[in-house]
Amino acid sequence: VAAGASKVAVLDYVKASPAGTSWGLGGTCVNVGCIPKKLMHNAALISEGIHADTAAFGLKDAAAGTHSWEDMRTNIQQYIRGLNFKYRVNLRENDVSYLNKLAKFKDNHTILATNKKGVVEEITAARFLVAVGGRPTALDCEGGELAISSDDIFALEKSPGKTLCVGASYISLECAGFLAGIGLDVTIAVRSILLRGFDRECADLIGDYMKSNIKFRKEVVPKKLEKTNDDEILVTFSDDTQETFNTVLVAIGRSADTKSLGLDTVGVKFNEKNGKIITKFEQSSCPNIYAVGDVMEGCPELTPVAIQAGTVLAERLFGGSSKPMDYKNICTTVFTPIEYGTVGYSEEEAKEEFGEDNIEVYHKTFKPLEWSLSEARKTSNGFTKVIVDKLNNDKVLGIHFLGPSAGEVMQGYGTAMKKGITIKDIQETVGIHPTSAEEISTLSVTKSSGKDAEAGGC
Repeated sequence: VAAGASKVAVLDYVKASPAGTSWGLGGTCVNVGCIPKKLMHNAALISEGIHADTAAFGLKDAAAGTHSWEDMRTNIQQYIRGLNFKYRVNLRENDVSYLNKLAKFKDNHTILATNKKGVVEEITAARFLVAVGGRPTALDCEGGELAISSDDIFALEKSPGKTLCVGASYISLECAGFLAGIGLDVTIAVRSILLRGFDRECADLIGDYMKSNIKFRKEVVPKKLEKTNDDEILVTFSDDTQETFNTVLVAIGRSADTKSLGLDTVGVKFNEKNGKIITKFEQSSCPNIYAVGDVMEGCPELTPVAIQAGTVLAERLFGGSSKPMDYKNICTTVFTPIEYGTVGYSEEEAKEEFGEDNIEVYHKTFKPLEWSLSEARKTSNGFTKVIVDKLNNDKVLGIHFLGPSAGEVMQGYGTAMKKGITIKDIQETVGIHPTSAEEISTLSVTKSSGKDAEAGGC
């Protein structure tokens, strides 16, 4: 936007979480999302490798050691503060005014901007772009205020200890995964299914993988939380069972952070349930107010999506472009203990959209080479599948991959999907050997054939 508009300001004001956690410039991803999550996930992978692989690879004297939450937390927070500073510099270098103030619409061309001292000023603009993102949904039960969220977990001064993760969202599973990976006692309370909205087969495989070191309580939710004399939390579940935990982390969804924006004042339509702004090509019902990212109804809740949507919108507003944002062919990775990378349709979505008889699924179960020597990984496997449209030259509709470095594997396929790749294009691509990524390029067995989909050879 700064490259096309004559004058730009950004208002960024962090309201502390109910537990009192706050952070710096950069939004959810940098401070309490993707960045600290990926770093803690990496800590878990390192720990897992020490425990599962060192002996099998001849490192007989490698000590497992103990994990220091305090050291990990300090190093991650220092890294994040460095990113906060870089964002300030980047804004200044692009002549963007940074205002640490909370905005509320007065009319469609005026906002009331309030600083941390409560001083209010009016700011006028030709256009407004709302990108406030979302905040975690609170646990709605007696004692729910005792729970923390993903807004808090990464900044905890001390290890969370024995932890209950409430919810089956990717945030819940990712947090549970890295906490268990560094050696903590972790339980996940699941009301219905894992990873709603993702491919069911892949979601179930993730659940099976995580059962090795994480306990699952199925079809229950907490109905009461209460502090004990030992400063623990006694959780009573909906089936009337009870268990104590040091920490309860709730990850049952997110709502757009729009409650105090004054959207009603300017006639911006939004979803009453989640606060998300209803748009068409990122434009709200008030013509000069736009929205991108998690605050927008129907938008994948991913930081790169918000960035790209903002870029595409700026090109339309100031660069003469008419190109809309493509919200379908977007790569994403769930950083569970076995990573899951995906782009395009799930198998369920493809069946619904194109008809079950009109699609084909190529699939394979494989053993990543780096897992092949370890007794601890004897029952662990990777998995991949590609969904194609039989009526359109076997055009690829979706790609799914479970295994090491899933995000790195999947990224390039995002470009290929936008270019209309077919299964033949994938099969004619020479794989890089020996990698897990090449398992996609050697797919040949279809589900309809009924043949064994387990990979053989090297």
